[in-house]
Amino acid sequence: MTPAYISGVIEMTEMVHDNSAENAMLEAACTDAQEFLLTYPWCHGFGEVYFGGGVGGIVAIFLMSIYPIPTGADEWVWVIVGDVPPAYLMLHQCPTPAEALKCYIAMMQEWVDLAVDGFSSESVIPVNMEPIPENARLLQARLDVLATTIVPRLEDGPTVH
Repeated sequence: MTPAYISGVIEMTEMVHDNSAENAMLEAACTDAQEFLLTYPWCHGFGEVYFGGGVGGIVAIFLMSIYPIPTGADEWVWVIVGDVPPAYLMLHQCPTPAEALKCYIAMMQEWVDLAVDGFSSESVIPVNMEPIPENARLLQARLDVLATTIVPRLEDGPTVH
């Protein structure tokens, strides 16, 4: 069961859209999110998985409980995947999928700000792209779409678009 202060998510089994292709893309995104987390040594599997919203092929936000829970680590993490660099965020940073996506955008923006000048830093979120101006420009365009189009849709709760 999700922590009481979390809102805007639904169980993956409830994620249904009239468009079967959209459902398939979002279900594949869930698999991508799980595979991404399994690349970390502290994640060996999953308990509950919730859908927070998304647009197939663009971005999907999931809330997942992980196990075993490492000492001092959160049981729950947000995972964001799609046509953007995958990332996980600690649950305490954001109580809703919209807030998780806003946090993701802000963290990726830090990477973009460095990469536009060809730099990276261990103090910013890791991104699976070379920190060069072209990649910064490409990611900036995606972040702009997320901020102007997807975040407003998420403000009303979990939706499939």
